[in-house]
Amino acid sequence: MTADSLSINLTHHFLIAMPGLEDEAFAKSVVYVCEHSERGAMGLVINKPSELSMEGLFEKVDLPLHRQDLINVPVLQGGPVHTERGFVLHDALWGHEVQQAGGAAFVVAQEHSPEVAVSAEEVQEAAALDAVSHKESVYASTMTIPGGLEMTTSKDVLEALSIGAGPKRVLISLGYSAWGEGQLESELAENSWLTVGADMAVIFDTPVEQRYAQAMKLLGLEPWMLSNQVGHS
Repeated sequence: MTADSLSINLTHHFLIAMPGLEDEAFAKSVVYVCEHSERGAMGLVINKPSELSMEGLFEKVDLPLHRQDLINVPVLQGGPVHTERGFVLHDALWGHEVQQAGGAAFVVAQEHSPEVAVSAEEVQEAAALDAVSHKESVYASTMTIPGGLEMTTSKDVLEALSIGAGPKRVLISLGYSAWGEGQLESELAENSWLTVGADMAVIFDTPVEQRYAQAMKLLGLEPWMLSNQVGHS
């Protein structure tokens, strides 16, 4: 796959960090790309757990959690942008499947959030994210992703999960990853990332610590095969 034109669209793809990518936020990471266009890209790191469990997250936003399957699941570090905000990646739901609750965004206070340098492009992307919605989604602020997933930033999805409802498959992260116009294409040209179509089994069914290796296997690779000189697929 080449990165020499804007015809490339990595929405619903994985970015798999190459060994030469030593940035603290992205080293040995797998990023699920939620959106990629000529304006830039945004996604969620799916293999870096935070110290917070889902149960702990719900306590922080003053909600019980009546989904036993989620209690011990780790909340992830989705990227270096807006690390105090929650982002919920989940199966797409339609209006008849669940009753919509309130639509406020949810923010999780963090006592020791690291300072992160954020580019102007990332700030613009974050502002745009606040306005993203889909008229058919059951939740107030949701990005619909080709491939059968949605990414929701409003608290109503947590309220649904709190009562034992909501989407069956869920990944929650604090923060997200963003690239400005042409930035991701440049990183691909520099061999910083491997790319492959996303597999939802890697996102939802694979233990966090195995997701990097499993994403590699989608390309027929093992992590030990890579060197800093290997090109992207």
